[in-house]
Amino acid sequence: MHRLSHVSGGLMRRIAGAALLLLLAGFAARPALANQDVVQFGSAIEVPADGSIHDAVCFFCSVKAHGTVHGDIVVFFGSVEIDGHADHDVVDFFGAVRVGDDASIKQDLVNFFGGVRLGENAQVGHDTVVMFGDLRSASTASFGGSRVVQPGWVFWGPFLLIFGGVYFVVHEFRAMRRRRFLRGY
Repeated sequence: MHRLSHVSGGLMRRIAGAALLLLLAGFAARPALANQDVVQFGSAIEVPADGSIHDAVCFFCSVKAHGTVHGDIVVFFGSVEIDGHADHDVVDFFGAVRVGDDASIKQDLVNFFGGVRLGENAQVGHDTVVMFGDLRSASTASFGGSRVVQPGWVFWGPFLLIFGGVYFVVHEFRAMRRRRFLRGY
């Protein structure tokens, strides 16, 4: 009996210590910026010229930033238009990115399966990656890091060749069956 109370007392001290540690971690935690984040599904996000938000995440919609976005902009199946400033990364999947005249992205710009257009005096602070799309920029646009562009034909070219080959084989197989059937008459 004495041994059992010693084990349960040690267990109680561990639980109390863990609870105290969680309580202290709760007080030390930074407040979230969720009240400044905008997440939309199907509805466009628009930041007015005199406005700002922290992060913008958009599914099946577009982001138009005339003001400042202090965090990241992430868009799936939509477009991004920046006429103001994006203080961090801009990532777009299956859509176009347009950076207007005198607009800036302070970190990275990443686009998959879409086009990127940069206007006069547009700036990208770090790297620009355009996978399976095209990059068009004005002569006065500036890039602070590397530019990687893989054109769309790198992805679609082999896909279309494979599709064409399968179509040809199926077409010839059907024609052969048709000829054999008509020979029977």
